[in-house]
Amino acid sequence: MYTQLFSNAQSGSCSRSGLSGLAWLVILAAIFLVTGCGGGGSASDSGEVIISLTDAEGDFTTYTVDVLSIKLTRADGTEVETLPLTTRVDFAQYTDVSEFLTAATVPNGRYVKGSMVLDYSNADIRAEDVNGDAQPATAIVDSSGNPVTTLEVNVVLEGRNVLPVAPGIPKNLSLDFDLEQSNSVVFAGSDVTVTVAPVLIAEVDPQAPREHRLRGPLQNVNVAENRFRLYVRPFFHRIRSGPRRFGSLTVHTGDETFYEIDGISYQGTPGLSVLDTLPQFTAVVARGDLRFNPLRFEAREVYAGSSVPGGTLDVVRGSVVERTANDAIIIKGATLIRQNGVVVFNDLVTVQLDASTTVTRQLSTDTFDIDDISVGQRIVVFGTVTNDSVSDLQFSSANGYARMRLSKLRGSVEALPDTRSWLVLNLTSINNRSIGLYNFTGTGPDVANDADPAFYEIDSGTLSLEGIGVADNLAVAGFPTAFGTAPPDFTAQTVATR
Repeated sequence: MYTQLFSNAQSGSCSRSGLSGLAWLVILAAIFLVTGCGGGGSASDSGEVIISLTDAEGDFTTYTVDVLSIKLTRADGTEVETLPLTTRVDFAQYTDVSEFLTAATVPNGRYVKGSMVLDYSNADIRAEDVNGDAQPATAIVDSSGNPVTTLEVNVVLEGRNVLPVAPGIPKNLSLDFDLEQSNSVVFAGSDVTVTVAPVLIAEVDPQAPREHRLRGPLQNVNVAENRFRLYVRPFFHRIRSGPRRFGSLTVHTGDETFYEIDGISYQGTPGLSVLDTLPQFTAVVARGDLRFNPLRFEAREVYAGSSVPGGTLDVVRGSVVERTANDAIIIKGATLIRQNGVVVFNDLVTVQLDASTTVTRQLSTDTFDIDDISVGQRIVVFGTVTNDSVSDLQFSSANGYARMRLSKLRGSVEALPDTRSWLVLNLTSINNRSIGLYNFTGTGPDVANDADPAFYEIDSGTLSLEGIGVADNLAVAGFPTAFGTAPPDFTAQTVATR
């Protein structure tokens, strides 16, 4: 059961409208988990609310706005603010993961409304044009054509979606900020107009699993009990030893947990033991799954120290669209995080790889080097900006790190392994960027063996392809083959119809 309510901008009422121009979708989700922990009150009159944010895939390369407020309203009219500080969020970066935002203590009771206030006055919104290039919005308006500044989005919680807050009764409330059918992007020459008319959808205890991300300074480690605790500092808030306004959360680990600490990979207890040697307030990012019965966050991946953006190195992340003969890679859809904490979006960055670069891969402790980085690779590179010109942003990974993350392919089936050696797709996108942006020159040992996006060969190994047929649309996650060694062009870890 879903509950829907339209939103109102301060500049005027926003009504629902159909898509036009470029189709796109951004979803904002908040997960409220109520546990028996007290905070500002006793266990008898309050519960802890943990909030996380996410969005769904779309054609925005960046959708950055300021979240000013997230409130819950109790049946008696009492309003509880759960967001301690204005938080800048690029929702386009969270298509595959939910971010823990805050752990707040709220009074017991039945909550019948949620509200969120977004500030577009300093928004950075860019969408792909027909050529796949990111074009910045020149106007952000409501359905009446009025400029949007501050936008309040509300949802009524009714029926099975009423949120009861009480000690020892965990509940999960998902809030989807659904813009798929209510917004449009119109390109007219150099003008790009985004019409904002969001719809908020609420669902209690949604069943679909989703990866969660927790970021913040280290509080403490307990190796014997396979856990550690972080102070929450979400998104791009500076990680420091100041006030703990966002609360703290415990992270549970196990033998299958992968760690990357200061560029070195570990797995299981050895990684937790190294984490235990780090000073309090060391920067940490944990990725994993939220579990119930009992409520707990279990980490699959942990990054710490200089392996966390915002430390001693500059960081760029995005998708490799080209690799040159001199070991330079071109990254599209790049987010640049400077050592001083400044975060900027630049659609194209040239990164010079170096033999001194430490290369790791998500969910692996194997040994890699720069030769493993190929076209289509989703990547995070730690190093130094060597030219900060917006029109020619240059970056060096010398004496830094390059982390290869799971890449996502989308396309239709051209052939199945029963008729070919590999699963073959006609690709439409890689990492949500148009396939026409990618230059596959050099991906094979010679021109004849370079990857062909219209006939992209994927090693699906022992993954089940039951029920999949030619012309079916698939989403495939995995890693491109090392540069210069195709075919196969890609090794799949998951395959799903879409």
